[in-house]
Amino acid sequence: MKFSEQWLRTWVNPQVSRDELVARLSMAGLEVDSVTPAAGIFNGVVVGEVLSTEPHPDADKLRVCQVSSGAETFQVVCGAPNVRPGLKIPFAMIGAELPGDFKIKKAKLRGVESNGMLCSASELQISEDNDGLMELPADAPVGQDIRTYLELDDASIEVDLTPNRGDCLSLAGLAREVSALYDVPVSRPHVAAVTASHDEVRPVEVLATQACPRYLGRVLRNVDLSQPTPLWMVERLRRADVRSIDAAVDVTNYVMLELGQPMHAFDLAEINGGIRVRMAEEGEKLVLLDGQEVSLRADTLVIADHQRALAIAGVMGGEHSGVSDKTRDLFLESAFFDTIAIAGKARSYGLHTDSSHRFERGVDWRLAREAMERATQLLLDIVGGEAGPIIEVVDQEQLPSVAPVTLRAERIEQMLGLKMDAAQIERLLAALGLAVVAGDAGEWRVEVPSHRFDISLEVDLIEELARLYGYNRLPVRYPQARLAPQPQAEATVGLPVLRRLLVARGYQEAITYSFIDPKVFELFSPGVEPLMLANPISADMAAMRSSLWPGLVKAVEHNLNRQQSRVRLFESGLRFVGQLESLKQEPMLAGVVCGARLPEGWAHARDGVDFYDVKADVEALLASAGASGSFSFLPGEHAALHPGQTARIEREGRLVGFVGAMHPELAKALGLDQPVYMFELQLSEIGHGRMPTFHELSRFPEVRRDLALLVDRDVPAETLLTVIREAAGEWLTDLRLFDVYHGKGIDPHRKSLAVGLTWQHPSRTLNDDEVSTVTQDILTSLEQRFNATLRK
Repeated sequence: MKFSEQWLRTWVNPQVSRDELVARLSMAGLEVDSVTPAAGIFNGVVVGEVLSTEPHPDADKLRVCQVSSGAETFQVVCGAPNVRPGLKIPFAMIGAELPGDFKIKKAKLRGVESNGMLCSASELQISEDNDGLMELPADAPVGQDIRTYLELDDASIEVDLTPNRGDCLSLAGLAREVSALYDVPVSRPHVAAVTASHDEVRPVEVLATQACPRYLGRVLRNVDLSQPTPLWMVERLRRADVRSIDAAVDVTNYVMLELGQPMHAFDLAEINGGIRVRMAEEGEKLVLLDGQEVSLRADTLVIADHQRALAIAGVMGGEHSGVSDKTRDLFLESAFFDTIAIAGKARSYGLHTDSSHRFERGVDWRLAREAMERATQLLLDIVGGEAGPIIEVVDQEQLPSVAPVTLRAERIEQMLGLKMDAAQIERLLAALGLAVVAGDAGEWRVEVPSHRFDISLEVDLIEELARLYGYNRLPVRYPQARLAPQPQAEATVGLPVLRRLLVARGYQEAITYSFIDPKVFELFSPGVEPLMLANPISADMAAMRSSLWPGLVKAVEHNLNRQQSRVRLFESGLRFVGQLESLKQEPMLAGVVCGARLPEGWAHARDGVDFYDVKADVEALLASAGASGSFSFLPGEHAALHPGQTARIEREGRLVGFVGAMHPELAKALGLDQPVYMFELQLSEIGHGRMPTFHELSRFPEVRRDLALLVDRDVPAETLLTVIREAAGEWLTDLRLFDVYHGKGIDPHRKSLAVGLTWQHPSRTLNDDEVSTVTQDILTSLEQRFNATLRK
């Protein structure tokens, strides 16, 4: 929201400097982005009048002008295309200083003396318009200082409002805030009802009352749009960054900035029959005021007549029904549109307007009639004409309801650390337009006004008190609370422990977006329908992720493009599986690894990371809860992973996750030219383990046997180890696979797995016969199950 400081001070004028006002607004949560002077620094420029012009004797594009300063006449050579007799313009006299430290002196242009300079708006840094001289109204007083006449000792203040403060997108809202901050009265312009001078109306039908609970219309006949917009209004609009177009458009823009109610003026002659507020027909065409033709969707609210759509409600009007210099009769519109019905519609058509910006944030639903009367009176004053009666269609049941909010002094003190006086609380809230009724001791019942969509809870009221009191004045107090130790579940490992474990293993945590490019979604999950966002930030962030991998791989790509060849990243977050009616949001833990196994150093080789490095990291995660034996690594398939380097991780038959190398085709599609290894696990499965139990250490020696087993190459080692554990008996304390070999000396269809088995009895020494018997049982089981034999 950008506004003129002088305009604001006509509403409310605290006796503080501009800098102090700006600082106080920012501290109250209305952050000021910029303060721009209304004009550059200059002096010696007055209102001048061109008395006559004649061609320059030696230059076709120059004119020799006689210019009056009110006291005397000066000869000035000027090359502006719009210079003409009778024109009033800014006249920089001899000795004047213009922006840029430019001093006006006597000069000769092509041999003709020139005593001064006729100025454009850009030369005075009033605006960027440099197409010609700045034209002043015909009634401008010749000789008056231009700074005084245009009130240029002003500044445009731009406030960056958060989306919940739509009530401050107007001078009325800002004045209300300043009034509350400084406890000074507001001088609100008097808006009286305009008496109808004719009885012409156009019928109004609201067919979508939920989206448009209130609609007002009024016919203005015999207007003269050739009348210029008054200079004071043009300047206020300009300083609010709104370009003046014609009186009808300027008045509706002015009322929008002043009161916060967007309005629209239609050319009455272009309306066939009456007004219909309805939802658009799918594919219906509309040419907008900016010349763009749009194909409307069925979820778009439109203002239409009995034949065609005239405007996208709350966004932009249509070109054919817009006012022009031929317009003689107007139809004024003032309405309340539901925030949900308007939200995102402008962006979906590639638009963003002041009107949609306000309706998306919430407009006072009781304001439409006051705005209609204000706009009508301004138009009658500027362009004349005759006003008809206001026709209003309203559905009370669809209008927003306002529920009272209870405020407690005890809660204020608890949240702000400050005990506020009851009178001060009531005064601050009342200054914002809230009706405060005292109840029981230390309690109030607060009626929320229609312009405050953001207040519905007690904490909202407390935030308002903190803003007005001053965040910088709130006391600094340490929180006080009774703290009791919380029991820690010994069989559960929380996410912080898993994070620390991965960091200790060289990973760094990443946080990526939950929404990704639908094309990337298809690469990682081909054939799966993504959950699409209804109102995405951009086209490449339109699908909800079904895996954490796309975001992490994008981060890897970002690092690789910046010469960071060794990357280890992990992320915890939700993945979204299914559509809205059956959506599952599952907490996941995922990681990606590429580059060298170890950081560069003299003590080790620069080997690249491989599948087993990442598998070791995953095993460490699974072991953190003390239940590593309940997990199994089995050959698996995943669209994003290499067919020969993919393991599915199961726990008692339930899928827990995947680990493996990125599929070569996927890596090629993403432009990755080195191996990338990934894992993804369900947090709900890996955080639960077993309760630690105490076992007395045996004092008796261990017995170890190593077996080199020949099995078919397609037999998973995990399956073999499971059978060995089942047959090894209760005294087996350790089982390790320490070698895998296939090649020379072995059947090409077979492989050698070398395992080490360790037994230990808790109360005696095991003898060779016992160990040999168990070993033979193991070999027998393996031979029966896998046709396994001892390697000779």
